[in-house]
Amino acid sequence: MSALAFGAIVAVAIGMWGYFSLHDQAILNRLPPTEREEILRLRTQPQGNEERLWSLIRQHYAVEQFVPGLSNPDWLIVGALAVCELPFLVLFGVLASRTLSRQFGQVARSARRVAGGDFRVRATVHGAPPREMVELTGDFNDMAAKLEQYERELSESSAMLAHELRTPLNAAMGRVQGMLDDVFPRDMAQLALVHRQLAQINRLVGDLHLLSLARAGQLRLAHEPFSLSELVRERVSWLEVAMKEAGVLATTSFGGDLTLHGDRDRVGQVLLVLMENVVRHAAMGGVLEIRATAVDRSVELVVADRGSGVADEELPRLLDRFWRADQSRSRDSGGSGLGLAIAEAICRAHAGTLVLAPREGGGLRAVVTLPKRFNG
Repeated sequence: MSALAFGAIVAVAIGMWGYFSLHDQAILNRLPPTEREEILRLRTQPQGNEERLWSLIRQHYAVEQFVPGLSNPDWLIVGALAVCELPFLVLFGVLASRTLSRQFGQVARSARRVAGGDFRVRATVHGAPPREMVELTGDFNDMAAKLEQYERELSESSAMLAHELRTPLNAAMGRVQGMLDDVFPRDMAQLALVHRQLAQINRLVGDLHLLSLARAGQLRLAHEPFSLSELVRERVSWLEVAMKEAGVLATTSFGGDLTLHGDRDRVGQVLLVLMENVVRHAAMGGVLEIRATAVDRSVELVVADRGSGVADEELPRLLDRFWRADQSRSRDSGGSGLGLAIAEAICRAHAGTLVLAPREGGGLRAVVTLPKRFNG
């Protein structure tokens, strides 16, 4: 639209310039050669020759051309040019806005389907719309994808949650009932078993609470400087025994300034989730590679393994609550299915991202990107 407006102004200006040039040339052509040459000469050097120049102009030019107001015939020319340009403006305006209107229509139709409960719909980009419309379409698709994920989690998590809570709760209640019925002895060993079951329930409830806070934007984070390389070494040492038992060898590499301002414990929790995921599900690869690199104003933390990996169609669901792949992420391996969802929520709370992708040569690659400072 701005280009059309600018083009219309330029066209009117060129038209008026042409009109003035032709009209002036027509007047000069009617003059005697001596007067015509005199006027042209005086125009080049008007200073000091004003009276003679004005005399010739009054003699040969119409006075209406120098009178301001609508009586000036120049306004008729402006109006005629505008009328002649109007069809072209309408035509080019329709052509220019066609792509924009088609894109708006596509987004509007998709929005109506989302409002009707179809969260699988995605808007497509038609032609070459403005960059803002492309970004709007992308943002709409991201919103629809999130709504689809939330709907899927809502429909599945109720049964999953009941299962995850019922198993340890029934075990604890059965153990207590056995002690009451004198089936099990009432000693510290039995109480320790019950305590572990209740601790598992408490941990699951705490994880769900953390996810709820994160999605509501109310997850409180500490703001303190810490070294990511030191944090990685610390968390690797925490899992040293488990990795040794699983036959996993951890390698680390660091590059650049890895000082972050954020919640050290929460970032460490993300790292533990990713590392435990490798130990629990990808130990057959025997390798856990951790690489941290400074990139401009952010840091990139990569945790990679050489396990069996995950099928491409299952990758988008790895961050869903309670979801585990049937083969490489089985329930027999342990875990509640909330770890990756928690890790992704903590990254988002730090204005960062967590991306999972297949690794070339086999295995899974988790990439965490965090700003060195964030306003949270």
